[in-house]
Amino acid sequence: MMISTWRKRRAARLAGKQRPESEMGDIEVTIPNHFRCPISLELMKDPVTMSSGMTYDRESIEKWIEAGNVTCPVTNKVLRSLDPIPNHTVRKMIQDWCVLNSSYGIERIPTPRIPVSSEEALEIHFKIKTACKKGDQIGCQNLAAKIKALAKESERNKSCLVATGTAGVLSYAFEEFSKASFEENFAVLDEILSSLAVLLLHDKATNCPVSDASIDAIVLFLKSEDLSARRNAILVLKELVPLDYRKVEMLSETEGAMEALFKLIKAPICHTATKASLTVIYHMVASPSPANAKIIAKFVDLGLVSLLLEMLVDAERSLCEKALGILDGICDSDQGREEAYNHALTIPVLIRKIHRVSDLAMKFSVSILFKLCMDEKRENGGVLVEAIQRNAFEKLLVLLQVGCDQRTKEKATQLLRVLNVYRSRVDCIDSVDFKNVKRHF
Repeated sequence: MMISTWRKRRAARLAGKQRPESEMGDIEVTIPNHFRCPISLELMKDPVTMSSGMTYDRESIEKWIEAGNVTCPVTNKVLRSLDPIPNHTVRKMIQDWCVLNSSYGIERIPTPRIPVSSEEALEIHFKIKTACKKGDQIGCQNLAAKIKALAKESERNKSCLVATGTAGVLSYAFEEFSKASFEENFAVLDEILSSLAVLLLHDKATNCPVSDASIDAIVLFLKSEDLSARRNAILVLKELVPLDYRKVEMLSETEGAMEALFKLIKAPICHTATKASLTVIYHMVASPSPANAKIIAKFVDLGLVSLLLEMLVDAERSLCEKALGILDGICDSDQGREEAYNHALTIPVLIRKIHRVSDLAMKFSVSILFKLCMDEKRENGGVLVEAIQRNAFEKLLVLLQVGCDQRTKEKATQLLRVLNVYRSRVDCIDSVDFKNVKRHF
């Protein structure tokens, strides 16, 4: 029910009386209870009625059902049907109420669009495949744009498109148009890539065909000056690369690909793109493919080790974990260890991250430190001395006390044995400040 003061003001307005502006600022309007969703307690934007007879906002009840519930939240009765039915009567009443209270800052809720159905999604798939066979760039471009608009419209639409395999169809279209001239098909490829970037965040690209032509086209977007295209390209690569190490080889053999990935970290365009680029690089350096050594060497030559160490000084958790994971993979090679060993930030950063970030960051930090200290191809007295000076011995002891996975525990134990030989020879120093860090030997 509306509050009594609102009734009086409404009557006064209908009578043509105007209230002073100062008094209007104090007006409060209460949402009628039957316009509120019983779940969210907010004004319903898309009221739907369930088989129990109760009306909810579509978004709220769909989340309830997606969580595995099969009962009505209010009556607790088992729902005979999980399909919500639009309640046009209540929606019209809410819209009229919004219009009536527009002078109080209440905005009219828009008439909701009908969610996309599986049949409609499959029809779009058929049209896309037909357009590909005919080489119809404009038609396919418009269909890809329609898919993106539907996906952004609601989570329900996005889930429906994912469930019907839309990402796979878009990947097929991208592959078909990638076979021809990139310049001639730039517009349609750009639109498809943009749509893929939206869907692959939910679909994980399990059925997406990726050919050499597709990788080449994605890398061309990755190297372009268009920031939006570069972002879409790296988001798509992030979902493709972890699924198949053959794609890692394809990517590493594509001219300019690794330089473009490095550039996204050195000159970031957004936080999401930076994380995606780090993820792709991690899977590349951790790949068991024959090209792994060449991949690591290339990234080391580009200066990735130095860039990551500087990033690690004040990186947030997600970036820190990814950067340490990459460094761990790089340190599997002689060249990578050499580069890390010669950088003044390496030991201070690694030891600082052991207990300050997360279990995953701790695991990577100990692993990198282990590889540097146990390198049999060099005399490691210097790095061991510096590690002790940075309180490595004490932090590793704490690590064993608080617990960690078995492999990390074994590495920490071996490190303690080696460090103990040098422990009595040096004094510890504060490792918090990284300014003007210089080697001591």
